Amino acid sequence: MSEIRSKARHRRSRTALAAGVPLALTAAGVMSYGTVFGVGAQAEAAAAAAPAWAADTADGFASVNSLGQNGTYGGRDGKTVTVKTLADLEKYATAAEPYVIVVAATITMNPVGKEIKVRSDKTIVGAGTSGHIVGGGFFLGSGVHNVIIRNLTIRDAYQGVWNDKEHDFDAIQMDGAHHVWIDHNDLRNMADGLIDVRKDTTNVTVSWNKLGNDNKAFGIGWTDNVVTDITVHHNWIRETEQRNPSTDNAAHAHLYNNFLEDVAGTTIKSSYGNYARGKTKMLLENSYFQGMNNPVIKDSTASLVQKGNTFVSTTGRNESGGTAFDPKSYYGYSVDRTADVPGLLKSGAGPRGSIGTASTASTKAAAATTLTVAKDGTGQYTTVQAAVNAVPANNPSRVVIAVKPGTYRELVKVPSNKPHVTIQGTGGSRKDTTIVYNNASGTPKPGGGTYGTGGSATVAVEADDFQARNLTVSNDFDEAANQSLSGHQAVALRTAADKVFLDSIIVEGDQDTLLLDTAAKDRLGRVYMKNSYIVGNVDFIFGRATAVIDGSVITLKKRWNGTSAGYITAPSTAANRKGILIANSTVNGGVSDRTFYLGRPWHAGGDASLDPQTTVRNTTLSAAIRTTPWTDMSGFSWKDDRFAEYKNTGAGAGAAGSERPHLTDAQAAGQEVADWLAGWAPAAS
Repeated sequence: MSEIRSKARHRRSRTALAAGVPLALTAAGVMSYGTVFGVGAQAEAAAAAAPAWAADTADGFASVNSLGQNGTYGGRDGKTVTVKTLADLEKYATAAEPYVIVVAATITMNPVGKEIKVRSDKTIVGAGTSGHIVGGGFFLGSGVHNVIIRNLTIRDAYQGVWNDKEHDFDAIQMDGAHHVWIDHNDLRNMADGLIDVRKDTTNVTVSWNKLGNDNKAFGIGWTDNVVTDITVHHNWIRETEQRNPSTDNAAHAHLYNNFLEDVAGTTIKSSYGNYARGKTKMLLENSYFQGMNNPVIKDSTASLVQKGNTFVSTTGRNESGGTAFDPKSYYGYSVDRTADVPGLLKSGAGPRGSIGTASTASTKAAAATTLTVAKDGTGQYTTVQAAVNAVPANNPSRVVIAVKPGTYRELVKVPSNKPHVTIQGTGGSRKDTTIVYNNASGTPKPGGGTYGTGGSATVAVEADDFQARNLTVSNDFDEAANQSLSGHQAVALRTAADKVFLDSIIVEGDQDTLLLDTAAKDRLGRVYMKNSYIVGNVDFIFGRATAVIDGSVITLKKRWNGTSAGYITAPSTAANRKGILIANSTVNGGVSDRTFYLGRPWHAGGDASLDPQTTVRNTTLSAAIRTTPWTDMSGFSWKDDRFAEYKNTGAGAGAAGSERPHLTDAQAAGQEVADWLAGWAPAAS
């Protein structure tokens, strides 16, 4: 692309109540991804490595960008420690800095009923099925945020009184916390409730847990304020009497694919199942109720909408009424068939020896072949391209190329006949493993001619079902030193394939950093980029792919001569395709105010049949964004194509107008992440 081309499901953001983890580029350099660091005499550095999914992020309302926190990813930006004692568990859980805390033993609380006061930016995760917390649990107080509690068994604080009013010994209690993910735990036999979500706690997702053998399973509310947003999905709740859950004054409660079971012939009898209280708005869908008394009830002031639920041998009240909300206005999700729910949860809920990512735990992929790359010769290959070359043509299953830390100055191409390839850095940070080269469009090729924009890419991906994870892809072409070259476009990463998943990576360059293309104009090429960083200055996210940049940071960079001026996107979308969607992200960088456009239409080769599209929604924009954020290109008016915003925030956001179109709510409902992905559900593998 030429530098000079012109003739001349919403997710809500709210005012921050507590500071979230800053998503700065420097923070990316300390992300933990499965590496164990010994810190402290009792913390065992080699006893149990962090699970491969230690960098997973939440789904549901815990994934929504609000209150200054962009999703829930726990302690991934900190060190990983393995603990086997109460002293170490408490030490790291209450520390100010982020940690991934791997619990690799049975830890008994002392005194009984102790609830460790967890601080922000923590992942507490069981090592396989060996992580047990006995006689107590965890407490998340006001303002605590970005916490993941996963793969643990928390049990046995019961004090012999069934409906215990004296001992508030919960498994997990939250009072005024936000952005919390509780996933794949076994919670049972406590003195009060198993989970309490209280006092304006919000942005919570509770998924794939077993809750049982308790009087009170799961309470939500205890506030007059109607602010709580919560997602409860794929939980097996059995042998509990009440609060299954009880949801009081929740702004949005989305319950789906849960299995509520009252087992016949036991002493524990359900008094009710799902309860919408106060001014709660609840959507209850595709859940399975077996033997429950009063399976679904609501207050007259609450709204409760049911869809696709199954009731077997239930008695008593089964109620609905009012209007609820559309969860896809906040996040993407898909439901399992209701008939499959009991089997899915009996096999998939609770702690696992190993887990897939977020919502894919019920299925197991075929074991992947792993090829290792290390510059020092300790792997099977010393270059990434050599490992790619070793992948058999038309390979039928996943091949993971595990790249050890180091700087790999090379060109990498994954050809179209090598699908299902993952290139993954194995270091503790995305910056530990870097693939870098310095070709530009005008760089002379050894055999004559120049590389051209697409040919300048450091990493080129032409194979479907490609994934990249935990690494940096860079083009460090020096514009200042090469002013005599005719083309300064210098691509770091080019994709020309379908189902490309870019997860927790950094892509950095100057002009034309990230080329998201398709194999041909009439071919679909979907790209999903999550939890990543993109750095550049001119048209640095461009191409004709159907591409989602979700929960990521776009960093604006000054030009080679120190000036601030640029364009973030340059879509070249084919008609009747979706283009570039930037959602739930942050745009920042050390550039001058009002100097960058959000985008302009690239009609590649002057093709008037193209219909370029960029939508930027639910994203924080710095003051670098111009007040008129779109502009023309090569004689094509942006107003003739598809450029829009929706509910952006920050100093660079602006009101709707003729020079700044905003989507209506109805239009935005059709421009969700799920609409872009069109049935594809990206999952790490």
